[in-house]
Amino acid sequence: MKRPYKHESLRWLTQAQDEFQDADELRKRGRFYLALFHFQQAAEKALKAYLYLKVKSVEVFRTHSVDELSKMAVEIDSDFKRVASAKKLDRYYLPTRYPNGLPGGVPSRYFDDPEEAEQAMQLAKNVIDLVETKLEGD
Repeated sequence: MKRPYKHESLRWLTQAQDEFQDADELRKRGRFYLALFHFQQAAEKALKAYLYLKVKSVEVFRTHSVDELSKMAVEIDSDFKRVASAKKLDRYYLPTRYPNGLPGGVPSRYFDDPEEAEQAMQLAKNVIDLVETKLEGD
């Protein structure tokens, strides 16, 4: 049985919110490589929550790029231009998880900058906050 679009959209937003909270806990513990990845995931899932409700198609689930998803959102609502800089989160999708994503590096040791994690946290928060506002109106 197919769920109503609003219900499915809210499931994706809930996952984004929970993942954001977990990422922030990881950031506070100094586990930056995991925090960075999960901030990217939180923003991605929040954008998918919005897009699924608006586009009403599983096609929005075919990409993992915050940049691509935010561009799709801008086509629907220009307010999403405000979170275009969240595309920077895409750089954490692969190299934070796989040693071969960093020539000679190990993600758990390479990503050691608390300011970088703080910036990623703010980028993801901006996306989630905007999506929450937009979904409240629907």
